[in-house]
Amino acid sequence: MRLPTHLEVAALIRRVETAGGFATVLTKGERDAGTLLVVLVERGANARVYERLPQLDGSRKWSLAKAQNPQDPHELAGYLNRRGMQDPDLWIIELDVRDGERFVDELAY
Repeated sequence: MRLPTHLEVAALIRRVETAGGFATVLTKGERDAGTLLVVLVERGANARVYERLPQLDGSRKWSLAKAQNPQDPHELAGYLNRRGMQDPDLWIIELDVRDGERFVDELAY
């Protein structure tokens, strides 16, 4: 049984803010079962997108889906727009916090 996405997002935002970071919902998806993408930045730079992908054993593991291209800063925004068009249930949240991967690693599933 999965934790509803809106609860997972709320908990993640609270944890990041408690650690002194900033978190915001860029795209709000389906309340209970929406897919979640996490955009990590540090002081507004070095953006990375993480996505939970199904594994052969039935589990779901967080993987780096896309990293910002320093030569084309608009490429990442285009990627997020395309993903949002493909999946109307998609949640996209941005975390601006030092060592953001630790928060992704702590997420369930």
